[in-house]
Amino acid sequence: MMSKMTGARFMAETVHGYGITHVFFVPYIAPRALMEMEKLGIKRIQTHGEKAAAYMADAYARIKRSPSLCMAQSVGAVNLAAGLQDAYLACAPVIALTGRENQINQQRHAYQEVDHVNPFSAVTKYSAFVANPEQLPVYLRQAFRSATSGTPAPVHLDLEGLAGQMVVDYEADLEVIIEESFAQVPPFRPEVELEKVLETLQLLTQATRPIIVAGGGVTASGARAELLELAEKLSIPVATSLNAKTMFPYDHPLAVGVPGLYSRSCANQAVCEADLVFFIGSHTGGQVTNGYQIPPQGTPIIQLDINPEELGRNYPTKVGMQGDIRNSLRKIIDHAETVEPRIHWINQVQELVRDWKESVSDLVNSDMVPMRPERLCRELTDYLPSDAILVSDTGHSGIWTGTIIDLKHSDQMFIRCSGSLGWGLPAAIGAKCAQPDRPVLCFTGDGGIWYHLSELDTAMKCGINMVILVNNNHSLNQEKGGVEGVYGGQTPGSDELWLFPDADFAGMAESMGCFGITVHKPSELSSALDQAFAAGKPAVVDVKTHLDGIAPQAWTPS
Repeated sequence: MMSKMTGARFMAETVHGYGITHVFFVPYIAPRALMEMEKLGIKRIQTHGEKAAAYMADAYARIKRSPSLCMAQSVGAVNLAAGLQDAYLACAPVIALTGRENQINQQRHAYQEVDHVNPFSAVTKYSAFVANPEQLPVYLRQAFRSATSGTPAPVHLDLEGLAGQMVVDYEADLEVIIEESFAQVPPFRPEVELEKVLETLQLLTQATRPIIVAGGGVTASGARAELLELAEKLSIPVATSLNAKTMFPYDHPLAVGVPGLYSRSCANQAVCEADLVFFIGSHTGGQVTNGYQIPPQGTPIIQLDINPEELGRNYPTKVGMQGDIRNSLRKIIDHAETVEPRIHWINQVQELVRDWKESVSDLVNSDMVPMRPERLCRELTDYLPSDAILVSDTGHSGIWTGTIIDLKHSDQMFIRCSGSLGWGLPAAIGAKCAQPDRPVLCFTGDGGIWYHLSELDTAMKCGINMVILVNNNHSLNQEKGGVEGVYGGQTPGSDELWLFPDADFAGMAESMGCFGITVHKPSELSSALDQAFAAGKPAVVDVKTHLDGIAPQAWTPS
């Protein structure tokens, strides 16, 4: 029913109706809307930077599998767009609202104003200009539809006025309508056609060495149980991308680990030895395929994805199937006959896994001080609570968490940075907002935590109690080989490009009112984590690790 209300009230009631519990923002943006959100119990998380606000919204959306909200005024809009790169790469349904200079002042060198169209077009699937409150219902509901449908992705609304005031401060006759289907991912669950199912089953049963590569679409669809059932029924090994790391039991006889660029060599080897690869909910992008080499081009491919545009994008398919992952896998399972175990192929794959574990066992069990990152990851594997959410930064953090840490419990969750170093700390804040009753641990490095260290203050003042673990080798040692290759060896000039002074992140955390503790030895870590999780405030665990803890290059076919 239509009623007279401000755009601010309409916005607050709408996002509340879609289940959004937190808004991440940098002022000065839509203060009247923020006031109305407060009345409805929506928590306002005021950050120290627009990129951090976007990172928080990214993690919040991925953990809840539902839309999130971030906002910035006109001068901060392009900063917010830069932060949305990660949500775009991670397929997260983030709704970004920005103010913009009034239309009459566009293209007239207005103070602090630049074009918003091009920056947001690069990192969203939908972007629209809203001139007045009468237009808000049309574009805000479409934002929710677009963000959650097909492959989820960020969307953007540009509101008239530097702080969106021409939209939020004025009244109009408005009706709040909540389309509940678009309050979660996926909004709909289309199933693949029976003809495609039968073609797929014929190829899978005829193959001698098939393998499944499960991607983030399995996570988004909540299809863990179906993936496991299909693999067991058809006796097919499973490799899981970083975005699907928790979608298959780590210790299952058919599990081969994470393939691609941030990978276990056994996973890359197994995918390359397969005579048929079934990509499920995977974009088959450059990371999971290590630059489109794994599997080798020409390998027979089956692909299932919610978005038909992805089918065959990087590998021509024998069968391409469009559909929701969970329901489509259920349909495949229901039409499949149980096959005899592929004993020779499974033994071959298990041997690759054993060889990899043996190759890293010395480092995983090392008592070296400073600590090896491999040992740090083993300690975390043993320690993490059964309902923990592990948030990983990129670079070495992504490699260590993706390859060495095993998540032993089906209720554990894992999300990782899809682009920009420094994402981890603010993302952990967003993850904790999405699941406030679960323990959240961020794995980052000293190179990563420096980016958004100020957001510890945000967490402290908002009572967001996550744990930040710093793999502190006082360096960007992932860059060492490349830099010294350019210099022809180690020199003072090359050192300047990757070495940092040793920093006391525990002390910095304490100075902001947070909990901080430093760890030097593997035997100290468990107690430090106990204290951090029990502190009742944001916590930093500063783990001093070995400078030579450099991850090996990904295995590639010769």
